[in-house]
Formats: sequence, C-alpha cells, structure tokens
Amino acid sequence: MICIPLFIVTCIVLLGGCNTVEGAGRDIEGAGNAVQDAAD
Repeated sequence: MICIPLFIVTCIVLLGGCNTVEGAGRDIEGAGNAVQDAAD
C-alpha cells in the first residue's frame, strides 16, 4: 500500500530534476558519455 505513494513521489522528484523529456535525454546522454570516458 505504501508503494504507490512512494512511486509517485519518486517520479515527481525525477521529473522535477530534468523538467522535460529533452532534459532527461541530455541527462542520459551525459551519463553515457561519462561511462565512455571512464572506459577509455
């Protein structure tokens, strides 16, 4: 029963961090670049 409110709060926090789908794409791209740099 506590899982649903926790899930909703998590979504709000994550979406608030990047604001838009475009922002999320940039965040994911940045993380991918960091992983690539670490591998090199």
